[in-house]
Amino acid sequence: MAQISPKLLIPESFQVSRDDITGQLGLIWELIKTPLIVPLLQLGVYVCLAMSLMLFMERVYMGIVIILVKLFWKKPEKRYKFELIQDDVELGSSNFPVVLIQIPMFNEKEVYKISIGAACGLSWPSDRLVIQVLDDSTDPAIKLMVEQECQRWASKGINITYQIRENRTGYKAGALKEGLKRSYVKHCEYVAIFDADFRPEPDFLRRSIPFLVNNPDIALVQARWRFVNADECLLTRMQEMSLDYHFTVEQEVGSATHAFFGFNGTAGIWRIAAINEAGGWKDRTTVEDMDLAVRASLRGWKFVYLGDLHVKSELPSTFKAFRFQQHRWSCGPANLFRKMVWEIIQNKKVKFWKKVYVIYSFFFVRKIIAHMVTFCFYCVVLPLTILIPEVWVPIWGAVYIPSVITILNSVGTPRSIHLLFYWILFENVMSLHRTKATFIGLLEAGRANEWVVTEKLGDAVKKAADAAKNKNNAKAPRKLKFKFTDRLNTLELGFAAFLFLCGCYDFVHGKNNYFVYLFLQTITFFITGIGYVGTII
Repeated sequence: MAQISPKLLIPESFQVSRDDITGQLGLIWELIKTPLIVPLLQLGVYVCLAMSLMLFMERVYMGIVIILVKLFWKKPEKRYKFELIQDDVELGSSNFPVVLIQIPMFNEKEVYKISIGAACGLSWPSDRLVIQVLDDSTDPAIKLMVEQECQRWASKGINITYQIRENRTGYKAGALKEGLKRSYVKHCEYVAIFDADFRPEPDFLRRSIPFLVNNPDIALVQARWRFVNADECLLTRMQEMSLDYHFTVEQEVGSATHAFFGFNGTAGIWRIAAINEAGGWKDRTTVEDMDLAVRASLRGWKFVYLGDLHVKSELPSTFKAFRFQQHRWSCGPANLFRKMVWEIIQNKKVKFWKKVYVIYSFFFVRKIIAHMVTFCFYCVVLPLTILIPEVWVPIWGAVYIPSVITILNSVGTPRSIHLLFYWILFENVMSLHRTKATFIGLLEAGRANEWVVTEKLGDAVKKAADAAKNKNNAKAPRKLKFKFTDRLNTLELGFAAFLFLCGCYDFVHGKNNYFVYLFLQTITFFITGIGYVGTII
């Protein structure tokens, strides 16, 4: 059989420019662009547009419902039976239920006194209150300080117990589960949970416990978070805008329409019987709070959100801490969705429309689609379409729908409306990490169960600033040294370079002026890439 010459398999134009590598690559690109790259990218555009429409309809639905709730829905005190528990001279404190306060903590040097002091200051009969400090700290010095603080309050007559474990199995879920096993809490009916940086007001229990006492079908009462350090830096302002929408709209709508929402892990009170019926705390994901809430809801328990009951807390003010927190908050729900979707579908105790709400709205759109479309469309697909002008992107998908979604997202924090444009750019940067975490959770990859405790600084930054300003100090405070390379985030810098190249190409060859957005997004990626976001420790 005659041997086939390799020249017959190569186009003539390739043979002519065989030595010109750049020319050959250009010819290869032209050969595969039209039949392969353009259709794939156009498919990516259509998928992103479909996800944008899903998110758009979800936001519009939530916007309509929250308006109806504010105008026509009865407040929780009217929807449910509510009667304040009164002090009774004859009965003494026996008409008050016994409440357990759990404070899980891990190396919380800067904030442990705040949470313990706030819990001990709750307005509730001391003989009907059990405070449990669940300390998983690994630093012996911090463990000693926390134990001494507990002893200090115990000497004042407060029923407070310092509890430690041999290991950190199950992390927070393991600590809470272990705490409920103790014999001295068996007579408690309800458990309030506060993370180490949360500080409830004295009347917290008096305003929330009556919902549980008077309504036996309610399992959870959730309060709203308020942030004491929202004005500390631009990073905390951005977080406030995102979380305020969650509390103002998502939690309120879920509570009013389906008596369901995700437990936030803190600043809430559970009926212990509901926890036990739902199977107790599980550590199979990094969102043990959401896991418990979904399981309890599937057994018919109701939840109440109190938007006017505020608990002060702290936002992470360093970019590293915030990034780890967002990984956990994005990876966990996706992983939980993977593990529970079939259980939700098969459940017989809840109504069909509640199943639709939990699967589609609560999980699929908010916890998966919202992250993916932000990153995939605005940081990948849209910039690529600039390099390949044959791919069509409708203006309504690129501009109008995102604008409406952004405006609807901003209703929670009117005071930060002037920061809206930067918030969009910053959220696009964070969508990179959230999308990565979402895929890790869905695929149950290596970091699916990674748990990094969010660092709380308390008053450390303020104290350091005050010390630096104090001219009477004998010695000036020693300046902390750090390497510039320790702050570099290569992933962000890589996307900054990619978007900058796309912006330059659009500036020279484009027609839609997308380069304005691309250059601004490049700057935001670059700033986060070199670590100049949040408080610099």
